[in-house]
Amino acid sequence: MSQSLSEREVRIQKIEKMKQMGVVPFAQSYDKTHTILEIIQKYEHATFREIETIISSPEVNISTAGRLTLYRSHWKLSFARLLDHSAQIQLMFHRDHCFIRVNGKLQRWLSPENEDELSAYKFMEKLVDVGDFIGVKGEVFQTHKGELTIFVSEFSFLSKSIRGLPEKYHGLSDTEELYRKRYLDMTMNPETYQRFLFKSKFYQTLREFYTKEGFIELQTPILDNAASGAAARPFITHHNDFDVDVYLRIAFETSLKKATVGRLEKVFEIGQDFRNEGSDPSHLQEFTQVEHYAVYRNYQDNMKFAEKMLDYLFDNLKLNRKLKVKDKEGVEKEVDFTTPRERIDYTKGVNQASGLDITQYGEADAEQLKADLQAKGITFEGMEAMWTTSLIDCLYKKVLRPKIVWPAFIYNYPVIMQPLARVSDADASIVEQFQLIVNGREICKAYSELVDPLLQQANFEKQAISGDAEATSGDDAFVEAMEYGMPPQSWFGMGLERLLAILTEQDNLRDVVLFPLMKPRTVDQN
Repeated sequence: MSQSLSEREVRIQKIEKMKQMGVVPFAQSYDKTHTILEIIQKYEHATFREIETIISSPEVNISTAGRLTLYRSHWKLSFARLLDHSAQIQLMFHRDHCFIRVNGKLQRWLSPENEDELSAYKFMEKLVDVGDFIGVKGEVFQTHKGELTIFVSEFSFLSKSIRGLPEKYHGLSDTEELYRKRYLDMTMNPETYQRFLFKSKFYQTLREFYTKEGFIELQTPILDNAASGAAARPFITHHNDFDVDVYLRIAFETSLKKATVGRLEKVFEIGQDFRNEGSDPSHLQEFTQVEHYAVYRNYQDNMKFAEKMLDYLFDNLKLNRKLKVKDKEGVEKEVDFTTPRERIDYTKGVNQASGLDITQYGEADAEQLKADLQAKGITFEGMEAMWTTSLIDCLYKKVLRPKIVWPAFIYNYPVIMQPLARVSDADASIVEQFQLIVNGREICKAYSELVDPLLQQANFEKQAISGDAEATSGDDAFVEAMEYGMPPQSWFGMGLERLLAILTEQDNLRDVVLFPLMKPRTVDQN
């Protein structure tokens, strides 16, 4: 008993039939003179010949190409829809005026080995499937229903899809499948496709802003001998040639900062950072940041700069200032991004919300802080293994951050929280740092830089003996660069997936990542 063939197997058989007819199933190129959107814009107000006249004496005034998303045959006529990167349009084929171009020659009939001839019209019907790529040439007209359509005088077969596209409404709804097969998500879901077009425009606009502000874009190493610049657990890999373990960067900070020693006064980078931590809808182990350094500026200058940057993005991307943003608990609230933003003191806010004075706890006071937190009835996952820095950070995230809805700058962090930041001249217990919070989500961070190499080395040494797995590691090369003289400056960093998720009103950072990392699984070959 013979088994029925799967759709994939049937399509592979069609490839063999095409080859027998001399048709290349995967073409080298195609002369596409118009995008579909260009055709629509060019002809949306044009005057057209009658369809009867076109059928009797067809002309060629456009050449375009794309993916077939629909095909329906009605005896002498068939209709299809063609999709490219810009738009989609209807196609019309006529049985008596349909030609296929094969090896540079127009053919109305194709003859496979040991079989009867097949017309170009029947070739479309029997061997071309939804999902295939074709090129078409023909004349644009308007149907009686007012739909812009291409009467196809000739077509070229360009590429065979061995797997069929999912159904438009039911075939691709599983969230994990959307992430694993983003190419199908973008093909079938116009809103997803538009989101990633917006993302590209966002990056372009962000770079335009930095250029207008006099910044130079740099590219710093991804592999380094030290995991420095932030408090995070790094990814470790082995460098075979050097026979040493190296780290994937957790931040650009130290490399960008070293560049300021070499005369560069305004520098920025857009790129990937890697932190070997847990993931959730608001955290990714691989994420994109923009970081910059501006010499002779402090963190207050960067607050103004951040407001200016966001205003530029909203204005040039033509975004509504009021957006719906969900917090970490999934509660949606309307957020108004109108300038200016509120300023909130970190230390005072955490102290008031917790009933503790966080400035009284040093590196050696982790156990005391744990006891005091528990006495207040405040607990969070994993606190037993945390050191003071992580405890204070989690305390802030539990008692203060969720209360901040509209964009607000939170500043005046305890000195223990940021070894790379500059200690305030007015209060030695705090550093000059801020973060921008939107409905409980951290969007960007900045601080006045520590440029004292002796104090920097001392801070690194304290972190090294703390035992905290997420503590900032030492970096001798960075300290050496500082010893040659580093100008006063301020750093700024912003997670771009987080901002993009807010601007596109998405709940999960993976929804703005083209191909997010997923756990591997066996690929279905059927």
